[in-house]
Amino acid sequence: MNIVKEPLPGGSALARDYIENFEKVSHLYGGDFRSRERRSIRAEWLDRNESLRADRTQIAECLRQYNEKHNSHDAVKASLALLEQQGTLVVTGGQQSGLFTGPLLVVYKAMTTIMAAKEAAEQLDRPVVPLFWIAGEDHDWDEVNHTYVLNRTQEITKIKIEKSEEKRSSVSNIRVEEESWQQVVEQLDGLLQDSDFKLQIMEFIRSSSFRADSMTDAFAKLMGSLFGKFGLILLDSADPNLRKLEEPFFTSLIMQNDALETAYMNSASDIVNAGYELQADVTAGNANLFYIHEGVRLLLHKKDGVFADRKDQVSFTRDELLEEVKAHPKRFSNNVLTRPLMQDYVLPVLATVLGQGEIAYWAIPHRAFEVVGGQMPLIIPRMSFTVVEGTLHKHMDKYQLSFEDVRQGLDRKRHEWLAALDELGIERRFEETKASFSAMYEPLIEQLGTIQAGLLKLGNNNKDKILDQITFLQTKAQDAMVKQNEAAIRQWERIELSLMPLGKLQERVYNIMYYLNRYGLPWLDELMAIEPDYSGTHRIIYM
Repeated sequence: MNIVKEPLPGGSALARDYIENFEKVSHLYGGDFRSRERRSIRAEWLDRNESLRADRTQIAECLRQYNEKHNSHDAVKASLALLEQQGTLVVTGGQQSGLFTGPLLVVYKAMTTIMAAKEAAEQLDRPVVPLFWIAGEDHDWDEVNHTYVLNRTQEITKIKIEKSEEKRSSVSNIRVEEESWQQVVEQLDGLLQDSDFKLQIMEFIRSSSFRADSMTDAFAKLMGSLFGKFGLILLDSADPNLRKLEEPFFTSLIMQNDALETAYMNSASDIVNAGYELQADVTAGNANLFYIHEGVRLLLHKKDGVFADRKDQVSFTRDELLEEVKAHPKRFSNNVLTRPLMQDYVLPVLATVLGQGEIAYWAIPHRAFEVVGGQMPLIIPRMSFTVVEGTLHKHMDKYQLSFEDVRQGLDRKRHEWLAALDELGIERRFEETKASFSAMYEPLIEQLGTIQAGLLKLGNNNKDKILDQITFLQTKAQDAMVKQNEAAIRQWERIELSLMPLGKLQERVYNIMYYLNRYGLPWLDELMAIEPDYSGTHRIIYM
C-alpha cells in the first residue's frame, strides 16, 4: 500500500479551525490531544478526581459480562484487567450500531481509537486502553438499518434489514428476527464477487448475525471479530447493567438540569458569537434526557417545574423523576448533549475520537462539564481514508485524473476526453451546420412572412423541426462515439462509483465487507500498521 495525504475542503468551519487553527477555538474545548503537555495535564486531573466517577471495579465487571458475550478475546480480557486497576486511562470512540458494521468510517474510528490509546500509553508510561462506545440507546432505526456495497457488476447496491416492530425504541431493544438476518446475509453473499476469502468472510458474518437478537448484538460481534485481538473493549450504552451504575449521574443530571440548560445555552452563544453555526439543537426547556415509556424513547422537556414529553404521555415533577430514576434507571437515556458527560462519569476518559461533525457539536457541552464537576476530555480527529484499488489507480493515471478531479465530479473531464477522441469534429461540425442552416433559412422565413402572416409561423415551426432532426442525428452520433468507447466509459464510471459513490466520500457509503472479500482479513492488519495521523487530514490508500 502507498499512503498519500489529500487535504479536503468542506466540513464545518468550527471543526476545520479545531483541526487547523486550534488556538482560535481553544476556549470552546478542553484541550488538544495532539499536545503531549495537554495529555499529561488531563491524566493528572483524572488521577486527582477518581472519586467523581463511577466505581471502576464495577464498571470493569459490567463490561466484562458484555464482552464475554460478544467480544471474548484474550486481549480484551487483558484490557479489562487493566481498566480495573487504579491509574488506567481510556481512549474512547463511538458510533451507532450499523448493518455489517456500517460505513467504513466506523472501522477507521475504531482504528484511530486503538492507535491513539497505544501511543498515549507509550508517551505517558502508564496503561491506556481503547474502548468503543456503541450508541445502542439511539432510536434512529432508519440511520442504521442499511449499508451499501459494490456488487459483481460494479454498481452501488443498498442492503436493508427489516425490523419486526414499529416502536420508536432504542436500537439495542429492537428485535431482529433470524429470517430478516438470513435475507440480508444471503443478499450480501449474492452481491459479493467470488474470491479466495469469501467463504471465510461470509462464515464470520453468518456466525455473528444468526446469533444476534438485535442490530447492536450483531454489530458488537462483528466489531469484536475484527478488533478484539487489538484489545478493543466494547460498551453498549443501552446495557441495562450499565444503567444501574449510571443511576447516580442521572440523578445529578436531573438535580442540576436548570444549570445544565444555562450552560448549554451559554455555550451556544459562545459558538455563534465566534462566528460559527451550531451543529446540534439547543432549545430552552429541553431536559436533554430521554425516558423509555412502554418501549418508546421519549425526549423530556421542562415547563412550570414538570418534566414531560411533547405529547404528555408521561409527566413528572422533579422529585417524582428522581424517585423514578432511583427505582428504574434502565428507563432513562442520554441525548447527544448529555452523552459526553455520562461517558466522562463512567470512564476515566483521556481522550475521545470524533469525526468532524462530532467535533463541532462537542463544543456545545464544554461549559456543562464544569456544572457536574467534570472537565472536558481531549478530542482526537478521526483518521480518514479513501481506498483506491490497483486497477482504478491505473485507470486514473491513464486518463490523467487526480482524486480532486473525482471529488469534484467527472462529467466535465469525461466530456473533454470524449471530445478529444472526436477526430471527425462531429460535435463542432453539427453545431456549425445548425448555425449555417439557421443563418440561411431565417431570412427566407422573414420574406415569406411578407407574403402571408401565417407563413412566418409555419416557417419557424418548420425550422425548429429541421433543427430537432439535426440534433437527433447529432445525439445518435455522440451515442455511437460513446458506444465505440464503451469499455473506457465504464472505467470512468467505476472510478467515480468506487471513490465518490452517491456524490459522497467512499468512507461514508461503502461497507468494509467488499474490501475484506477482495483482500482478506489480513488487510485489516495492514490498515492497522499505517502510521497514525491525528491532523484530520484525509489520506488516499493506493492498493
